[in-house]
Amino acid sequence: MTTVERLLLGSFVRPAEETGTGAPRVEGVYGYLVRHPDGLVLLDTGIGAGDEETERWYQPRRVPLQAALATAGASLDDLTLVVNCHLHFDHCGGNPLVGGTPILAQRAELSVARAGDYTFPELLDHQGSNYQALDGEAEPLRGVHVIPTPGHVDGHQSLVVVGPDGTVVLAGQSHDTASAWSADALAARATTLGHAGPLPVAPAWMDRLLAFDPRRVVFAHDAAVWESPDTTRTR
Repeated sequence: MTTVERLLLGSFVRPAEETGTGAPRVEGVYGYLVRHPDGLVLLDTGIGAGDEETERWYQPRRVPLQAALATAGASLDDLTLVVNCHLHFDHCGGNPLVGGTPILAQRAELSVARAGDYTFPELLDHQGSNYQALDGEAEPLRGVHVIPTPGHVDGHQSLVVVGPDGTVVLAGQSHDTASAWSADALAARATTLGHAGPLPVAPAWMDRLLAFDPRRVVFAHDAAVWESPDTTRTR
């Protein structure tokens, strides 16, 4: 049976200059462990060490990847596959710890990250690193789909996990919050709901994700979970 478990990888303070609210905001950093019959898949590896300016700006507090995995009864050696939603330092910080375990990233994202002024290079190409560059969608394990979801960055990707209890979208940072996802999901369906224009425009890839009929959607920086309004079961 395929299951998904959230891992707390740390937190940081997003300064007022970045929140758009005039006030700072503390945000969690979450990874997700997918237990699949063919192995363990990890989405995102946590907050890497930045330079002094970055440390002062974001005040990150880290949960070591080994400790986060241990809360789920797993270890680095157990991982079959790693997926980064993108390669900013708060999503790929633990990549150097995974050795030669394959890491999936969009080819365009890898290119931008390796060009400089994007992430910290020591977090990216570690000794023995085994990046598998993708050009669009992929299904690395049966029922585990990598879907490009550009927006936060051009090379962003999300993970769709089809399981016996319904489909879960691991959205990464395609949306900062569950509320933002909900707004786009409603925008994508506005016409079928009977609304007339002018209407908000959702990202083009929302239709692709919604085609999986997700029961739940989870996020990299929000502990809230979006649940389908069509879900009548309770957990």
